[in-house]
Amino acid sequence: MSEKNLLDPSDIRVLQILQRDASLSIAEIAREAGMSQTPCWRRIKKLKENGIIRQVVAVVDREAVGLGFVAYAFVKLGVPSRDNMETFDKLVDRWPEVVICERITGAVDYLIKVVATDIKAYDDFLRLKLLDNTLVSDVQSRIVVHTVKHTVALPIRET
Repeated sequence: MSEKNLLDPSDIRVLQILQRDASLSIAEIAREAGMSQTPCWRRIKKLKENGIIRQVVAVVDREAVGLGFVAYAFVKLGVPSRDNMETFDKLVDRWPEVVICERITGAVDYLIKVVATDIKAYDDFLRLKLLDNTLVSDVQSRIVVHTVKHTVALPIRET
């Protein structure tokens, strides 16, 4: 059974509110969700305990902190074995420039989203980190010229 099937309409309303603004007080969330504060607090606690809410964070404007460059890199491993993939996964986890890493199907093995201050910083990342290990056989980059939509909110809907 999927996690969504475990959620009732009140859970979904609370999650929708939290995805929009997790800084709201319990009272504000409860009011907007149409419930009292204690049941709302219990729901949020249960959602956290069950791992549905993994963490609560601040979404930072990357350009406001000097990270105005974004690129997607399609990464091909020389030998996409389980050991090599696990090693690459650990490497990527240590690179703060990589904000998303997806193992994908097709002609390449990974799609990574990289943020940097500028193209020189991205070039440094490519040369000194990504291409500096023997696991990677090819990288194809796509530079973002404009972000049309960016959200971390999942499209959770009541069924």
